[in-house]
Amino acid sequence: MQKKTFKEIRTILAARTVGIAGAGGLGSNCAVALARVGIGRIITADFDTVSESNLNRQYFFKDQVGMKKVFALKENIARINPEVLVEAFDIMLDPHNIPQVFGNCDLIVEAFDLAEMKIMLAETVLEKMPGRIIIMGSGVAGYGNNDSIKTVKSGNIYICGDQENETCENLPPLAPRVGIVAGMQANLVMEILLG
Repeated sequence: MQKKTFKEIRTILAARTVGIAGAGGLGSNCAVALARVGIGRIITADFDTVSESNLNRQYFFKDQVGMKKVFALKENIARINPEVLVEAFDIMLDPHNIPQVFGNCDLIVEAFDLAEMKIMLAETVLEKMPGRIIIMGSGVAGYGNNDSIKTVKSGNIYICGDQENETCENLPPLAPRVGIVAGMQANLVMEILLG
């Protein structure tokens, strides 16, 4: 690991753009971590609204319940670091709009809940945006067992999580593990962009 001052890190990251597909648990927490270290531009896309059940793991507040997630996230990032340019797309991502939304991004963070959406994003980027790096999250549900959380790389795809514990009634997504994986995704973004 090369050593850099925080000023050097911020200078490099200020010129970079990160796409975040999904503004829920992984997406909101990853975006906030990147805003705190001075990423220049975040492009985020999600169609969902903030609900009270999201507050146990997503970077939103009670008075934002009912707001579109992308606009609530943009508002929160502006309070944390107003120098970060946030482009918020209130849309459901699909193979047709992904290249348009994320075409100018240095890399893309996948932050969806559903496995089929994760696969669709990966396939679309691999086919229509060759060479673009994707940082995915898989296996964030439950609590404990920190040693199972890791990063696996395959070509231009990195997967953070335990790759096993998918969300269900008896294995809910909770702030600690979601936050760990979102932090890993943000840390990996920095590692790649800082060389």
